[in-house]
Amino acid sequence: MTSPYLCPNCKTNRSRFNIIEQVPKSVKLDPHSGEVLNEFSSETLDAFHIPYKGPSYKVQCATCGLIEEERSFIKRAEYQKG
Repeated sequence: MTSPYLCPNCKTNRSRFNIIEQVPKSVKLDPHSGEVLNEFSSETLDAFHIPYKGPSYKVQCATCGLIEEERSFIKRAEYQKG
């Protein structure tokens, strides 16, 4: 978060954003009831459970509400500069 942002949707907001921290929780659900049968830590995932590899946070424009990965906001600011 040390680069300037510019919303790629509304193209006007450069200063008001919400940083959304993503904390993945690995679970196994009952296919019929949806009840959580098991929770896994990153060290105890079974062979059929792929660990989360997405961003640790996302950014929301506090003007128009768009939620995207941080790089979208950074790239739009870089593009607008040049």
